[in-house]
Amino acid sequence: MFLHRRTPQLPTPQEALRGRPTPEFTVPSRHTVLGNALLGPYPDGLEVADFAMGCFWGAERKFWQTDGVWTTLVGYQGGYTENPAYEEVCSGLTGHTEAVRVVYDPRVVTYEQLLKVFWESHDPTQGFRQGNDVGTQYRSAVYTHSPAQAAAVAASREAYQKVLTGSGHGEITTEILPSEGRPFWPAEAAHQQYLDKNPAGYCGIGGTGVSCPIGVAPAGE
Repeated sequence: MFLHRRTPQLPTPQEALRGRPTPEFTVPSRHTVLGNALLGPYPDGLEVADFAMGCFWGAERKFWQTDGVWTTLVGYQGGYTENPAYEEVCSGLTGHTEAVRVVYDPRVVTYEQLLKVFWESHDPTQGFRQGNDVGTQYRSAVYTHSPAQAAAVAASREAYQKVLTGSGHGEITTEILPSEGRPFWPAEAAHQQYLDKNPAGYCGIGGTGVSCPIGVAPAGE
């Protein structure tokens, strides 16, 4: 019955699938667009950011198209199940959301500029959905890797909420939590850079049309 609830609801740790100690699949070594390694270790000086903004296919493309991003990969984060599979995440029984890991050069693109891409590329007020995609795996989230990232997210959320409210939108529902204790589990090979491999593939990503007042790029870029 849990799988057929009409209203999406996160599982408790007791309800969540147990998962497995090792993954059932391998992750490609290189990014199909950027050519760089998907999994670490990454070159010195690069930093990591984790975002969830609905279906991770379109979300990943937004970031690999951003100057200063060294590599991107999609995966599952924020739940309980170790080394989950896509079908398990879509069942709602892992607690994970579809996430994108962004490895970037802070000398070229700042974390605040990545947050601008994040906020403007989806609707962060929709709870457990993005457009027609409904489920806990589509919830908006940011998992931070440092106190500086956490402070930047909090400031940007406050700033964006003001302009969203002024434009008639509701409250931001984005989950903002430390990445510590919330491992990023890479997704299957077919999902990595999916829209590069399938240019006509499904992309449900779409923003509110409201510019986020951080960074330097004008809205719509």
